[in-house]
Amino acid sequence: MISVTNISYFIGGRPLYENASMFIKPNDKIGLIGLNGRGKSTLLKIINGDLTLDAGTISKSSDCTIGFLNQDLLSFQTEDSILTVAMTAFKEVVDIERQIEVIIKKLETEYSDNLVEKLSKLQEKYDHLDGYTIQSKAEEVLEGIGFATADLHRPLKEFSGGWRMRVMLAKLLLERPSLLMLDEPTNHLDLPSIQWVENYLRTYDGAVMVVSHDRIFLDNVITKTVEVTQQQLITYEGNYSFYLQEKELRKQIQQNAYENQQQKIRQTERFIERFRAKATKSRQVQSRVKALERMDLIEEVVDDAAAVNFKFKFNQQPGRFIVTLKNVSKSYGTLEILKDTSIAIERGDKIALIGANGKGKSTLLRIISNTEPIEGESILGYNVIPAFFAQHQLESLHVENEILEELKQAGSGKTEQELRGVLGCFLFSDEDVFKKIKVLSGGEKSRVALAKTLISEANFLLLDEPTNHLDFISENILIQALQQYKGSFVVVSHNRHFISRIANKIWYIEDKKIKEYPGTYEEYEYWRKKTEVASEPSPEVPKKEKKVKETVAAPPRNDNKLMLLEKDLKTIEDQIENLERRKALLEEEMSKPEVFGNFERLQQTQVHFDVIVKDLRDANERWEHVATAIDKLNER
Repeated sequence: MISVTNISYFIGGRPLYENASMFIKPNDKIGLIGLNGRGKSTLLKIINGDLTLDAGTISKSSDCTIGFLNQDLLSFQTEDSILTVAMTAFKEVVDIERQIEVIIKKLETEYSDNLVEKLSKLQEKYDHLDGYTIQSKAEEVLEGIGFATADLHRPLKEFSGGWRMRVMLAKLLLERPSLLMLDEPTNHLDLPSIQWVENYLRTYDGAVMVVSHDRIFLDNVITKTVEVTQQQLITYEGNYSFYLQEKELRKQIQQNAYENQQQKIRQTERFIERFRAKATKSRQVQSRVKALERMDLIEEVVDDAAAVNFKFKFNQQPGRFIVTLKNVSKSYGTLEILKDTSIAIERGDKIALIGANGKGKSTLLRIISNTEPIEGESILGYNVIPAFFAQHQLESLHVENEILEELKQAGSGKTEQELRGVLGCFLFSDEDVFKKIKVLSGGEKSRVALAKTLISEANFLLLDEPTNHLDFISENILIQALQQYKGSFVVVSHNRHFISRIANKIWYIEDKKIKEYPGTYEEYEYWRKKTEVASEPSPEVPKKEKKVKETVAAPPRNDNKLMLLEKDLKTIEDQIENLERRKALLEEEMSKPEVFGNFERLQQTQVHFDVIVKDLRDANERWEHVATAIDKLNER
């Protein structure tokens, strides 16, 4: 469908891409990943035709259409309602509808057979294009990504940038292009909306290419991963979890090849040095010199999984209770957010505050920090020193300051060496610390603001969407820092991987009350799903006179169990497919002369191969067990 062939693109003489290639097939679900600044968004703009290549070609099939969701759409404003904006996706249908309205108006005063015939043809075409269902389709998508029914007729200009981006996403989903390109779509979505979009994209009848730093979103949507690294596009035939496993295997193979080549180079250099002065060996020496010059050097593997050893120091240890909320109520006009709710944060609590947008999560953070007027009490505990991080604080960074100077002015009392150590943890090393804030990307500014928050010696943190604009490495650094943090915190986030790694309690707002689940996010999700199943109404006992009819119409007794087993079977089948792919890759690797000729490398590869063979055998046994159980249920 689309072929990206040997493309090169330079920014100020620096190559962002050099002879890079990839292919996009119909129905591909591709995750485009890589560190911030490597050119992921740039590649989407190149494919969309917004940027001109320095070399290479982008070839598209004649019937290929592209829909592109990017951050530039945030500036779009109009007086039209969001429903009207979303329905512009059906341009042809809307044009026909307008023509029909014009003809009907004309017929009131200028009746003619010609107009009637024209109207009939337009109505037939309108019906053929499912014109009578476009509004319901638009409403379904808008409500799926979080809009209330009452909001659908409000003008787009009344909504914030994040909500306007949702409208643009809805419009693209309704257009159903051959290739849907999405740049960080989850940044502006809450958790229920993310899950809705996941389900939509998984079954989307077309290709999808998405840039995202939400690894669970990627795992649930994509079937192919393309990594942007070292000016190249490296393709992995699986989702993000498969990519991590496969990359680790490739890194081991590359590192072995690198070490073998370095050993060969050292041996060759020793031979050249030893026999350079001997005339009888001059031909052999020259031969080896030329061999070294012709050698394609294998790069050493660079470990990008940055480890953090972050030492937090508190001048004051807080008491048992960090913050206590008593009989808190909060309203905005007629909109009630909280009503007579009470809860407490205790020392050592690491709380993730989750839920749909509009429920009051950010408001609750401000209430906890005593910056939001309320009815009731918000009581800060003994010796509690709070620090607040939110995205708007990026704008409060002093743009003319260098990064190091910005941290010095945070008033932590740390030495320059200590501050450099902190910045090193956040991927600012050596001369990077002297960059001015104004030249930093959004993700880099987030890292600086987070570093300032963490060095403040606060023993209580409030973090509002801290992972927005962070790449995987930066997110991992923040996770490690918060895992090592000895204080308490409350974090608002829709990033499921992030909160599953750092939270020991879950808060959510329900019926205007703050509710607490005393466990991790995985435990909460398990409990929530179990609760939802238990709360489903039981089927009514049929009346005697309708016994035969009701028995015929009743669902099979084992539907729920069957559904769970079939889901398990699909998961196992995906695992088997991934394992078989990895097994084939290793078999191919072991057949190469440079591998089977190197006993140490062959032995290492064989160990990986044996593990995969065992995992594959176990997976096949599980498949047979589950498939047998399904067959037995179907026979009943």
